[in-house]
Amino acid sequence: MAENQVPVLAPSSGRVITLDEVPDPVFAAAMVGPGAAIATDLGVAVVDALAPVSGVIAAMYPHAFIVAGPGGGTHSVLVHLGIDTVQLKGAGFELLAEQGDEVVAGQPLVRWSPDDVVARGMSAIVAVIALAGTPESLTITEAEHVDPGDFLLSWLLD
Repeated sequence: MAENQVPVLAPSSGRVITLDEVPDPVFAAAMVGPGAAIATDLGVAVVDALAPVSGVIAAMYPHAFIVAGPGGGTHSVLVHLGIDTVQLKGAGFELLAEQGDEVVAGQPLVRWSPDDVVARGMSAIVAVIALAGTPESLTITEAEHVDPGDFLLSWLLD
């Protein structure tokens, strides 16, 4: 990978899908930013969601987090665990880090159960969004399936 690109790792395992396949109009229309999504593998009781990039945790919620990566946060990545999971008010999610923590790509940040999310009638799709990015600045993996820590996309630095 070129020096002017930030590799963004998969926070979870599953089938790589496009944002327009996400059953949420905000993510599907890329209103928050461009990126990719993962139709999470089911059948594992509890999984850890990993930091997609190295940096500082700019925001931390049970169902979502933002890691401010290179460039002082100009390349921040949002990871949203499931769709409509904010309604769970943290139930079923365990924070493994806090806002302000420095993290390395691949570090576990949240422990959760995609199976539990699905059992509650919600989608366990994980959205990975390049905040303030442009579609042209991203290259998404051609892999159909990723494991946690695999390359998901690259983000061209300004």
